[in-house]
Amino acid sequence: MPFLHQPKEREPLWKEWDYLAQKKGVRHTVYSVNGNEFTGEWLDNKKDGKGTFKWKDTNKVYDGDWKKGKRSGFGTLTHSDGKGGFTKEYSGGWKNDLRHGYGTEFYSDSEFYEGEWYAGKRSGWGRMYYEDGTIYEGEWYDDQRSGQGMLRLTNENRYEGSWKDGKKNGAGKFYYLDSGQVFEGVWKDDVPKCGTMRDFGRDNAPDPTQYPIPDVSPMSIGK
Repeated sequence: MPFLHQPKEREPLWKEWDYLAQKKGVRHTVYSVNGNEFTGEWLDNKKDGKGTFKWKDTNKVYDGDWKKGKRSGFGTLTHSDGKGGFTKEYSGGWKNDLRHGYGTEFYSDSEFYEGEWYAGKRSGWGRMYYEDGTIYEGEWYDDQRSGQGMLRLTNENRYEGSWKDGKKNGAGKFYYLDSGQVFEGVWKDDVPKCGTMRDFGRDNAPDPTQYPIPDVSPMSIGK
């Protein structure tokens, strides 16, 4: 009796065609109908690996890591400077298309932030260089100065203490190094509510007060 072979089951032809049509591996530039373009690696029809994406409407370019179709890993975002070149906007970590981890954001030629990000917002430790020369170094939460931090002004005067919602809130010290004094107290929304002022490095201050602050002690009260 002859041995009969069972015919091998085959996948529907459309599945084979779909597999062959999927984008995977390194490909040449792929253009979208809206004019955007991507050059890089693909996996399961999604951007995955290294790649460069260009937005037509904003003239922005992202070059870096991708995962499952989203910017994830390390990457740099730039925009056109209008002179044929590109200006760096952000360089650092990404997760699910948002700034995440450690990175640097450039707001202008003289204003930038370097530090930690969480879900697209400054959160954690970071240093902000403002356009007027002021520098903040400390903790951030939800894109605001929040926690412990130091704000140094251009004349070297500085505040060290607590912050909340981007303002001085809680206990802190303000050093008036130009006049040789320090104020230690409690702030509410950038306004000092109570505290004490005393001399601090007055002898070496560039513009000291005319008279030193007298010591206040139980012995001196009533004299």
